[in-house]
Amino acid sequence: MATLRDCFALLVTDPDPLALDGTRVPDLPDRLVPLDELRDRLLARACPQATSDAAWKTVIRRARARGDAWTVGAAGMALPALRAVASLLGEHSDVDPADVQAEVLTGFLTALATIRLDLPRIAVRLRWAAYRAGLDLITQSLEIPHPDPGLFLTRTVAQTQADSPYEVLAVTVADGVLTETEAALVAATRLGDVSVPAWAARHATPVRTAYRLRDRAEQRLLAHLTGRGPQASEGEPPSRPPGPLAGSAAPATVPHPAAVLAVTGVSA
Repeated sequence: MATLRDCFALLVTDPDPLALDGTRVPDLPDRLVPLDELRDRLLARACPQATSDAAWKTVIRRARARGDAWTVGAAGMALPALRAVASLLGEHSDVDPADVQAEVLTGFLTALATIRLDLPRIAVRLRWAAYRAGLDLITQSLEIPHPDPGLFLTRTVAQTQADSPYEVLAVTVADGVLTETEAALVAATRLGDVSVPAWAARHATPVRTAYRLRDRAEQRLLAHLTGRGPQASEGEPPSRPPGPLAGSAAPATVPHPAAVLAVTGVSA
């Protein structure tokens, strides 16, 4: 994104900066507003949503019609958000930061050409498009580590009193180790072919929250099956998919595959 930063800086440099006619957008000065100034005005907390949408709508239309400078200008206006998205995703992955940044920028540019301008919160939807593109890269790059078989020698399959991974999960729910939602999440994403992001979307749950929910469930399941830790506490909140949040991200690493898979001999 350093290249984008430098190109944008050149575009808004005097004496002829790339600018938007402020008379076309409510609450902007009645003059040409350079895009870097426009960006700062739109980022201000006091900026009305209508002003933000009107400004972005104009910039996007010019980017679609004229390309080149206005496309770079639009991306430069979004640069603070794109950097934040790439940084957040990078904290939860070993993927090369340059690759994450490139994917985030690609997601933004793709949305720039296709996003609907008749709907509100254009900037937010552009940011989410960039985020989803980066998240897809992170998700595809995750490698699930193989568990250490030695961790599970303290208990045998017979000790689980179950004949299949699903029965193991059912028993742990009955024993109070996992909640029904946790067991369903583990079953869908470990035993089934559902990805965590897909499960999260179906349950109106932030992706990051879903990963944490599964991680904690698998830690308790591992402790229960190996006798290495206590079961879930009685005060643990009920298993109900949490409501959607404004933002979400993938975790630092994918947690170890569910202990039930190793115990029953099912590969992750």
